Amino acid sequence: MELPQKDNTLIKQNQKNLSLPQAKVPPQAVELEKAILGAMMIDKRGVDEVVDLLFPEVFYLPEHQEIYAAIIKLFEEGKPIDIFTVTEELRSRGTLKQVGGEYYLINLSNIVATAAHIEYHARIVLQMYVKRRLIEISGEIIEKSYDETVDVLDLLDSAEQELFKVSQGSLKRGSAKIASVVTDVKAQLEQLAKQEGLSGISTGFPSLDEYTSGWQNGELIIIAARPGMGKTAFVLSMARNMAVDHKVPVAIFNLEMTSDQLIKRLFSIETEIPADKFRSGKLSDMEWNLLNNKMDKISEAPIYINDSSMLSIFDLRAQARRMKSQYDIGIIIIDYLQLMTAQTNNKSGNREQEISTISRNLKSLAKELNIPVIALSQLSRKVEERTDKSGHKRPQLSDLRESGAIEQDADIVSFIYRPEYYKVELWEDDTPTQNQGEFIIAKHRNGKTGSIRLRFDGQFGRFSELNTLSEEFTMESRLNDVAPNTDFNPDHFDPYTPGTQDEDNLPF
Repeated sequence: MELPQKDNTLIKQNQKNLSLPQAKVPPQAVELEKAILGAMMIDKRGVDEVVDLLFPEVFYLPEHQEIYAAIIKLFEEGKPIDIFTVTEELRSRGTLKQVGGEYYLINLSNIVATAAHIEYHARIVLQMYVKRRLIEISGEIIEKSYDETVDVLDLLDSAEQELFKVSQGSLKRGSAKIASVVTDVKAQLEQLAKQEGLSGISTGFPSLDEYTSGWQNGELIIIAARPGMGKTAFVLSMARNMAVDHKVPVAIFNLEMTSDQLIKRLFSIETEIPADKFRSGKLSDMEWNLLNNKMDKISEAPIYINDSSMLSIFDLRAQARRMKSQYDIGIIIIDYLQLMTAQTNNKSGNREQEISTISRNLKSLAKELNIPVIALSQLSRKVEERTDKSGHKRPQLSDLRESGAIEQDADIVSFIYRPEYYKVELWEDDTPTQNQGEFIIAKHRNGKTGSIRLRFDGQFGRFSELNTLSEEFTMESRLNDVAPNTDFNPDHFDPYTPGTQDEDNLPF
């Protein structure tokens, strides 16, 4: 049975509409591109305004990309930039005819009279490029989503990584010619020469900073030790130094302890009240006042804690990118590496291969976010079985547990060693080891190796400089923190022994 003629017409019309989709033109601002290039050739200030904002791929037309690349080369070489020098540079590159010849360059220079609005124009052109990149990324995601051989977690990670680059402005620029890299590095060196202090993030331990110049961006730092050596105590002491003293935003991923436990340990480090008192909650009146006085320092510190007990490298990378976008974190601390999972579909892989995947991804994350990544690691029991001539059980690189890839991927591999744990009472120089630890830099890709000694206060779970004695934080200074300029008699009470305080002599 045939349909009525009217219905056939409607069907044909609908089929026609479906078969002729509307053509879509990629986002672009060609006229503004012309204005930008013209302004750069007539006014050097125009180059200064946009040289750090744009790169050749931002331009939609290939000829505009080539002209901009020629202008940037002249800028990097310190040469004058005008229609004549740009023409000669394009001629020497063999691309003058490709971009439309001298006539096209003359037309560009006649479009604008000044470079007054060049930055505004550049930002619009950059927005068009970002939109084009989002379209490209979306297309790649759609294509890979139809591919059944692609692992969904790898696809998610890849998509999020590309989107992060767009949101941070660190878009892929492809391969870079060495000349441009040399120029960038020279500028960095000049900046460092003017800069006072460290080139990286201070650890809060001056003796350690002398070896590293602070933790450097893009580096993976491994801190390894046997259980009980104080790995968590060290990184918490360091996190406190960076966040409280230097206001560096710190992200802590702790797979072994809860946020509450970490905060209690930070309280102990900050107040020098023994850690076991925070487990029982039995604090004296003076200690409560001291805690209340010091709490603001920890509360206001830019420390962000993730205490997920099950964390894959995929989860960590995703959350780290969000923290970077939201809080601009300056460093990541992971406690500890062996508790993470790779979460891959490689069922035949063993644990060593999984750790290799994790360490490789951590190094990639450090480079991607351009911040230091510190990962704690366990050591094998071989350390316990080995003793040197002095009776010490110092770890070495071969003791890294489960994977030699950790040593390969890391920029710095370091160990924490406390001889007091093994009942060793003297260092090699016959000085006592009591309340001391050694931080050993066994591998340093971009610097020197060696070791430093630090003070370890076990009751507070804190590391500090060896010459910074705990006694400097005296009873009088503690009370002045709570009640300044108050007379007191320290012989009347012991702040760490409940029930011995003389209430009549307390300054509060």
